[in-house]
Amino acid sequence: MDEFSFIQSIKQHSYKQSSLIKGVGDDAAIIRQSSEDVVVAVDTFVENVHFSKETTEPYHIGHRVLAANISDMAAMGATPAFYLVSIVLSKHYSSKEVEEIFEGMRSIANRYGMDLIGGDTVSGQEMSISVTVIGYVSQKRARYRSDAREKDIVFVTGTLGDSQAGFHILNNASTYQDETYYIEKHQQPIPRVEFAKRLEEIDRVALNDISDGIGNEAAEIAEASQVTLHLFEDKIPTSASYSQFPSELQEKWKLFGGEDFELVGTVSKDKWTYVQEAANDIGIPVTEIGYVSQYKNNYVYLHKDNRHIPLKKDGYNHLK
Repeated sequence: MDEFSFIQSIKQHSYKQSSLIKGVGDDAAIIRQSSEDVVVAVDTFVENVHFSKETTEPYHIGHRVLAANISDMAAMGATPAFYLVSIVLSKHYSSKEVEEIFEGMRSIANRYGMDLIGGDTVSGQEMSISVTVIGYVSQKRARYRSDAREKDIVFVTGTLGDSQAGFHILNNASTYQDETYYIEKHQQPIPRVEFAKRLEEIDRVALNDISDGIGNEAAEIAEASQVTLHLFEDKIPTSASYSQFPSELQEKWKLFGGEDFELVGTVSKDKWTYVQEAANDIGIPVTEIGYVSQYKNNYVYLHKDNRHIPLKKDGYNHLK
């Protein structure tokens, strides 16, 4: 398949977003601005860094790379609308496998009514996929890391460590409880867009998506807000069968594992009930895991065994 045939094969023939004037087919897409603010995010997945053929089917590669961007939209309180894909095609991926990558993206895009509106295709030694997502958020309702305040509650959605547990299962053959659940959490994460949108009526919420581990994401909120976040280790939620894994891995994964694509946030105490109701309405767990204080020598402290342990950024870092 040549480049032009490939573009035709992934091109949408109808579009869902009414604000789109021109999609794939010209040098650029055209979107007519609405009364909402535009939110833009980009993520890049590289073969043998973010995925490999040994542990990830092409369909799941597509799902995960787009899910990562959609999760960024959720952290901003935005609704994703469009995506563009720039892909470096390596020769050891067949045309069918590349089509499956795009099918994985299309599947999760359909969940949110998103349209593919462009991108770029080149050949190279290793597969690389960069996805740009464009979304909308109501004016003055974008969520910023800098909005945490002293005495806020720190909360998190879902359970943590599941994605890394799934990756561990894929790489360490054995018998596991809830094996399918953990693998699906790694291969097909579901970002928390609906939950974040339910918080739109709250004036102030700080949010961050958990892509590099809650230790890193909590520190980013604390740094941006110039406060200290206190996390209670025994309150950080994990799945019922999570205790089957080695204890040292359990702690590492839930604090620094990443790719759970849950949300960590802070909110004032008087709005906490609203956050709980929003989570309950859409059927996801939300857990109070700590509090915010004035800045105290370190941005994040982990409360464990009656000790306050400074929690360093120790999640994944490409330039580390």
